[in-house]
Amino acid sequence: MAAQSNDKDLSELLKKVQNGTWQLPEFQRSWVWDDTRVIKLLESLLSGYPMGAIMNLEHGNNSIHLKYRLFTGVNANCASVVPEGLILDGQQRLTTLYQALYSREPVKTCLPSNRDKEIGRYYYIDMRKIVKDDTDVLECLLSIPADKKLKEDIGRTITLDLSDRKKEFEQFFYPVNILYDPVEVGNWMTQYYQFHNYDPIAVKLYTDFLQKVITPLQSYKIPVIQLTKDTSKEAVCQIFENVNTGGVPLTVFELATAIYASDGFNLREDWSNIQKEFKSLKVNLLKKMEPHYFLMAMSLLVSYQNNLISGSAVTCKKRDILKMVLKDYTANRDALVKGFKLANNFVVHLGIYATRDLPYETQLIPLAAIFAFDETHGKLLNMPNAKEKLAHWFWCGVFGELYGGANETRFATDIVGVLSWISNGNEPDTVVRSSFNAIRLLSLTTRNSAAYKGVMALILKESPLDFMTGQKMDVASYLNENTDIHHIYPEVQCQNAGFPESKWNSVINKTPIYASTNRSIGGRLPSEYIMTMAKKGLSAQQIDDALVSHMINPMLLRDDNFDSYITDRATRILNCIEKAMGKVVSGRDSEDIKREFGNAI
Repeated sequence: MAAQSNDKDLSELLKKVQNGTWQLPEFQRSWVWDDTRVIKLLESLLSGYPMGAIMNLEHGNNSIHLKYRLFTGVNANCASVVPEGLILDGQQRLTTLYQALYSREPVKTCLPSNRDKEIGRYYYIDMRKIVKDDTDVLECLLSIPADKKLKEDIGRTITLDLSDRKKEFEQFFYPVNILYDPVEVGNWMTQYYQFHNYDPIAVKLYTDFLQKVITPLQSYKIPVIQLTKDTSKEAVCQIFENVNTGGVPLTVFELATAIYASDGFNLREDWSNIQKEFKSLKVNLLKKMEPHYFLMAMSLLVSYQNNLISGSAVTCKKRDILKMVLKDYTANRDALVKGFKLANNFVVHLGIYATRDLPYETQLIPLAAIFAFDETHGKLLNMPNAKEKLAHWFWCGVFGELYGGANETRFATDIVGVLSWISNGNEPDTVVRSSFNAIRLLSLTTRNSAAYKGVMALILKESPLDFMTGQKMDVASYLNENTDIHHIYPEVQCQNAGFPESKWNSVINKTPIYASTNRSIGGRLPSEYIMTMAKKGLSAQQIDDALVSHMINPMLLRDDNFDSYITDRATRILNCIEKAMGKVVSGRDSEDIKREFGNAI
């Protein structure tokens, strides 16, 4: 890859935009700057301030075929033009400057207070103000509606009318959209002089304006970074991610969309259709999934299949996704959609009923690829203990907290390792490396932790009973009853008693509780709200069964025995975690545990 940087006249750049010589890659999504930002950009220009470099990719790279489109506002007749370059950074500045300074149509903008409603604006310079020394440039700029009339009193009173050229001359307002058109600049000057009968004062005003505004603007330069044709696809994506901090961040999905578009395939539309398929799920954990996760899973699936044939690497890094051809995508698309649906249902059966309760969304990537491969290559997951092994792998990822951050290497390692393990091979890396230390329970206090969510899921997986009705808390009731995670031994009672917050505010003292049940509990001692449970019609055995289903010792809670209850529940949770992971929890008899709980747990 070679890159050159040169300063170019803004007039030259706007001309390239106008004639279609410069265009935008399809992944450059359109969005509109509001009227205030347009004014601020014009202020910078008139003040002579630098406004950052433009990055241009030379068109014609054989390794990256990008669909392209014209800048907003350019005449559609230029759509047939094959561009010389595609703008990777600077779209909004160039679009705004082109519309404001070059196009004769109103600038497409919006009000800062209502970004969803498009409005048209023209921009003018107050000649009399701007020629004065120490003038605030911002005060010299005028934004006016598309009819070129400023109005008050709900549109009944016109306070400024610039709707024809004579009115511009009369009011001494110069239209910025002719500044880079030498012919129009000359015409405006001639007609201005004639309108004012060559009055010396008017002539001097224009001469001063020409010297202070028009001449400097016509020589204004912008740095242009030129990327040559040999720039790779992954380099383009990385460059755009690094420089496009002011716009909508680019993902590999956006670049893949542009690449596939050159073959006539609309990836964005296909993703929309996939999302519609996901909506058919009774419990949809995929509704907030990022589209590039789907491509990562696709790369895993395709590369794993190729690995079985040729021994090539299994991977889903950005560069590998961008190398994936459309044929492979379309051939595996339906299987992967089904794979994500099966992964979704598998996770729901593990006790995860809402997206906010999903420990790691990224863990669905290898899981979906595993299910997709299984659907098309022999149903390995129907083998004895296969689903149990898959669950062990999932929980090891959660409680080992191994799926945070960038995990492309782990995804690849796990699809190979899990499928091998199911076929009676060795344990996958995530299972081998995972560990959970007992003392970690005390630092699990919010949903920010995957392990915290994991504990709640293990409770829900066994369909615990509601404290006040004794009914099973299943998926439907969990969602319908506005279930949330609440303290078992109420917070206010713990604070009043001076119990250590590290215990009462940790996952040890929390469980999923219906909103209505939580109101019945209030801030009362457990012994008191257990009496309410009895008044609701539950027998002593039903009360015990409900508490036990939440990993609670009924006797200790009835006695308001906080310390013994906390120690017992920590022990029950750790036993459950060990069962889920299929391996021993470490540190249960450590000095830290003995100091906090008095003995091993």
